[in-house]
Amino acid sequence: MATLDDLDRRLLSLLRQDGRAPVATLARELGVTRATVTSRLDRLVASGTVIGFTVRVRDESDPLAVRAVSLIEVIGRDTDAVIKVMRGWPEVRGLHTTNGGWDLVAELEVGDLGEFDRVLGRIRRVPGVRNTETSLLLSSVLR
Repeated sequence: MATLDDLDRRLLSLLRQDGRAPVATLARELGVTRATVTSRLDRLVASGTVIGFTVRVRDESDPLAVRAVSLIEVIGRDTDAVIKVMRGWPEVRGLHTTNGGWDLVAELEVGDLGEFDRVLGRIRRVPGVRNTETSLLLSSVLR
């Protein structure tokens, strides 16, 4: 992975705000040439620092969606096995290892409460999962 300097970090910050921003706009905002932005971006992609560009959808676009964060405790050293099982689930929007009392944090999104209940049941039945604690996300005040 590339070593990031201040210009790289500022470029990444602008791209997080608008991943479709034209190179000319990025160059103007950063006070550098378009060639500099292009070469920096090419280097960040080639090094694997930037792994893709995506669209962000407003949470309110699907007002019936149920979003939650699930803290997961894993038995012994089964974390990799649990990750392998859950990695492909479409309801799992993010999966993170962590420290402390919980081993994994799963970001969940489903269409309704019935589906939410089924996903929680699936998580609890994954071999190696000892315990979970899940909180529904009611509104997002900062993203």
